[in-house]
Amino acid sequence: MQLRSRARPTIRSRSARRAAVAAFTVTALAVPASAAMLTSPAQAAPAGQRHDVTSAVERARVDRVPAPELAWRDCTADWADYEIEHSVECAMALLPLDYDRPRGPKVEVALARIKAKDPAHRIGSLFLNPGGPGGSGVEIAVMAPYFLGSGVLDRFDIVGMDPRGIGRSTNVRCFPDVATQAEALSGFMVAFPYTRAEDRAAVASSKAFGAGCSTTGRPLSASMSTAEVARDLDVLRRAVGDRKLSYLGFSYGSLLGQWYANMFPDRFRALIIDGVIDARVWAGPRRTPSTPLEDRMKSSVADITALREIFRRCEQAGPERCPIAEDPAGIFDVVVERLKKKPLTIDDPDFGEITVDYATGIGYVLQVMYMPEGGDIIAELAAELLVLTDPDAAPGGSAEVRRAERALAKRLATTRLRGEVVPEDTEEPAYENGLEASTAVLCTDGNHPRNAEAWPGYARSADRRAKYFGRAWTWWTSPCAKATWTAHDEDAYRGPFDRRTAAPVLVVGNTWDPATPYWGAESVSRLLPNSLLLSNDTWGHCAYGTSACATAAMDAYLISGTLPEKGTVCHGDVQPFESPLTPEPPASTDPGQEGYLPPVVPPPVEPVEPVTE
Repeated sequence: MQLRSRARPTIRSRSARRAAVAAFTVTALAVPASAAMLTSPAQAAPAGQRHDVTSAVERARVDRVPAPELAWRDCTADWADYEIEHSVECAMALLPLDYDRPRGPKVEVALARIKAKDPAHRIGSLFLNPGGPGGSGVEIAVMAPYFLGSGVLDRFDIVGMDPRGIGRSTNVRCFPDVATQAEALSGFMVAFPYTRAEDRAAVASSKAFGAGCSTTGRPLSASMSTAEVARDLDVLRRAVGDRKLSYLGFSYGSLLGQWYANMFPDRFRALIIDGVIDARVWAGPRRTPSTPLEDRMKSSVADITALREIFRRCEQAGPERCPIAEDPAGIFDVVVERLKKKPLTIDDPDFGEITVDYATGIGYVLQVMYMPEGGDIIAELAAELLVLTDPDAAPGGSAEVRRAERALAKRLATTRLRGEVVPEDTEEPAYENGLEASTAVLCTDGNHPRNAEAWPGYARSADRRAKYFGRAWTWWTSPCAKATWTAHDEDAYRGPFDRRTAAPVLVVGNTWDPATPYWGAESVSRLLPNSLLLSNDTWGHCAYGTSACATAAMDAYLISGTLPEKGTVCHGDVQPFESPLTPEPPASTDPGQEGYLPPVVPPPVEPVEPVTE
């Protein structure tokens, strides 16, 4: 899951690829091959207990759709910019736009596959979803050899699909052209609205956005619910030849996993959801007055809770490890209050003019909190802004000011706003539908308040509940106001979400996750009768790759069906302020190994070289 104010990261080259993910070590699992892999005891309901089955309605919808023949082709060359070191296969599947009309209009769904390294002991296919909504399953599959454990890569074909409307699949388009899109989304050209003028502009864009997706964007915008994607996933499971699904979903992908588990409770062999959102919170109440998603989900509360812990650890670590250790919370507050009063402008020779206002600064803090090393970066950012917002008080004089300017410019040079269309070197810029794709899923799935004009009030209320972060998260759903977003899916699934599944669901949550709060994982694990909660005491968004313990446990379940012990709590390999401050950057920013975090988070800031005078 990611805020709309940040573009989904796209990894363009090896250097960018390796700068966009943090290193971790995965212990390879040596699991002996066995025909019992598909029917291990951990994958069956406990003796004497019945499990739920796929309903007659869903069976009728999906089973009458013939499994599409996938014409896999070698598409490795398509990823030349990524400089990958393995082969990739691609295919397109034609699937029904509406499963109630299987012979009616179709959508194209793009897939990518990395074949198992040990085909003689292949278990089947492992489907991945990177979250968003709006993230590319194709891209995460292509990158899988750089973050999945070697045991998983040996035993599974890794498969990713771009959900309908998204990425390389048939695209949803809510506006007739780029110019109309840019005009409609102009109110989103801020990290998040803060002033009353920005509130008014965001309300206008929210209404234009909802109206566009409910007219020009139809019928696809009304057929992008998570339920439709779950149906696509079940048909594609058959298309790749798997009797039961194996699935690993991150962030919003945890919702797709819950939808699948509850709609098709007897059709998966292993299902892991990591960075968990409670499906009931996402869908919202059906019969009671609706509230904004942030009021139900409270990501901003997770943010402020994590930030306070960062401050506590900074103070505990001392000035040798944290540059604002003398008063972390006070310094941070001073900095943001200064930015509220007067934005900071830097004119850098390499990156040009960069303006940092309150919303940009908070948006950047939200971005780096997605990473395990986010606490250290936030402390560095606060120290730089403390100097730059009052340069006359800098103890190191002009040299210190210059270093801070250079560091901050490099940090923010690639930040994009949520409605921004990046110009290309052509007279006709390409139509980018990422914001429309994400919002179509969000608005179609959930119940939202009626009028966009109410969002400024919701945002102010959320900011009182969670200082700094409430506004940013609340505005995420503003185009979903029911008065203007009228594109609805009559076949969307609204629950129940407490089915007893035939195989267990492994629910994984990070204690300090800033986007999908840990309590979401706790509530889902309590709700699903045949599930187990794996807790990870770590930082950043999603657990896979952040600790050898959590990664090994998840790999073991995927491969052999072996679940960790109940009550297991893993410890994150990266904790705030573990290393002393150093004036020199690392010798290399390239981790030089095959282990990285899944590309489901915004790209981290590269180390900043010191500026000498």
